[in-house]
Amino acid sequence: MKKKDRFNKDDLLFEIAFYEKLLREKEDFTDVLIPLADAYTRAGLYKKGLEIDKRLSCLRPDDETVYYNLACSYSLLGMIEETLSAIERSFQLGYRDLNHLEKDSDLNNAKKDARFRALMARYFGTKT
Repeated sequence: MKKKDRFNKDDLLFEIAFYEKLLREKEDFTDVLIPLADAYTRAGLYKKGLEIDKRLSCLRPDDETVYYNLACSYSLLGMIEETLSAIERSFQLGYRDLNHLEKDSDLNNAKKDARFRALMARYFGTKT
């Protein structure tokens, strides 16, 4: 393992531990849950990231980015039905960053599904 790779992994583990400690004091602190979910995903801890994203969807039921991130977590775990439901909810709430969506590899599992392409066509007039 290169020194830089180890440093990045150590930083990520420190970041996760920091956020987890903050949550012990206030478990529904959304400003901590959001970066923690991202850190879990970057660390490959997809199930943990999904659990946080599900909590966030309850805490912020009208947040299009929360549902977008929830869709990404589901897709990373190959849960296509759930991905489609979450991404459609995100679109309904106003998510419109097509450029990001097209490049986002977290959604690759879902992008293979014809139903995903149909949602893209309905909301964006395109097929990703």
